[in-house]
Amino acid sequence: MIDFENVSKTYSNGTHALHDVTLHINKGEFVFIVGPSGAGKSTFLKLIMHEETPTSGEIVINGKKTSKLKRREVPYLRRHMGIVFQDFRLIEKMNVFDNVAFAMRAVGERTATIKKRVPYVLDLVGLKDKMRDKPSELSGGEQQRVSLARALVNNPEIIIADEPTGNVDPEMSHEIIELLSEINAKGTTVLVVTHEHELVREFHHRVITIDHGKVIGDTKDNSVGAHYSDDYDGYYDYEDYDDVPQYPDNAVVLPD
Repeated sequence: MIDFENVSKTYSNGTHALHDVTLHINKGEFVFIVGPSGAGKSTFLKLIMHEETPTSGEIVINGKKTSKLKRREVPYLRRHMGIVFQDFRLIEKMNVFDNVAFAMRAVGERTATIKKRVPYVLDLVGLKDKMRDKPSELSGGEQQRVSLARALVNNPEIIIADEPTGNVDPEMSHEIIELLSEINAKGTTVLVVTHEHELVREFHHRVITIDHGKVIGDTKDNSVGAHYSDDYDGYYDYEDYDDVPQYPDNAVVLPD
């Protein structure tokens, strides 16, 4: 589904965002991506979405090498992805229905299909009765669920959620991850970047830990717990370190 083969990314200002990352994500997996600020998590997602290209190495998505993609092919790659942003990115002048429908109109979907699909997806996220409300009339949790509905509406193969619980309360955070887990159970691949380690420990999914541009941990069932502290620029020892791949401790420290 998603393969990184010795992928490194260095930006034009000299920042080394990722270094020699090799990993494979299977179709239908749910993966948490964790790590401190500046670790390379956002770059990891941008490479998957082809917003950035690697400095070296190869990325393969659904059997297609992204290095071989022509510019006109990139939108078609992204049509297989649904993106959930931390800051929602809703269009204020549009109501909830039109914010979600916008994603379908962008790919040329028929009006009849939009009228049927949008209410179905809004019902799935518990917002069918809010279809005519504007984003400003919604709570933070409701706005995030609209963002999630927009990501789901084109029935993507991959959901990419960048800190989807960053602006909502703990109860809503749990509901969002629970909903993403339900979507994953139906076969959708889900990638979630998060700093909320209580959620990571509660939901037993694969956890990829990135620090200083390197993958320092990759657990299949969340049996290995990463202990992160806001006072420490990295991760403490794992409870069962034997199962975690080891990497040399010579990575470049990135700015927050």
